[in-house]
Amino acid sequence: MGYTGGTAPSPTYRSIGDHAESVWIEFDPAIITYEQLLKEFWEAHNPEDQSPSRQYRNMVHFQTETQRAAAEASRTAIEERSGVPVATDIVPATRFYVAEDYHQKYYLRSDRRWSVAVAHVYDSADGLRDSTLAARLNGCLAGYCTRDQLRQEQASYGLTDEGNQALERLVRTTR
Repeated sequence: MGYTGGTAPSPTYRSIGDHAESVWIEFDPAIITYEQLLKEFWEAHNPEDQSPSRQYRNMVHFQTETQRAAAEASRTAIEERSGVPVATDIVPATRFYVAEDYHQKYYLRSDRRWSVAVAHVYDSADGLRDSTLAARLNGCLAGYCTRDQLRQEQASYGLTDEGNQALERLVRTTR
């Protein structure tokens, strides 16, 4: 979670300037392509709507001309399928500013049982922010996975026996 798309130096939540809240996704194109990420993005929000607030506007960022063309082609396909114009902006990626710690992994931090349980795993706020496991747990707490999905993925997390036992105790409380 962070801020991008504007010109103000060092934006914060309280002083965001002309930036928008955004996420930065690092991906391996051998595992997931930019086109697959676009598909997930379009399905995760209503592309017909645009926030009246610059801070919360819908945007797709691209870093290369190939990504720009893919984003525009995916937008066109949605417009042709729906018959409605897409309001989501497609813009070049600009500098990304990491948001304050309290904006990172919001659902994970907001649930005391989980935040206490994972606090001992990460030796810094950066460790929590950059953790793939913490991102997945945060998504699950936000309702984007089920207990069964979490259990199926658990072996891939690389946790110690103690970590697996702690996760299992927490998973029992998840829907």
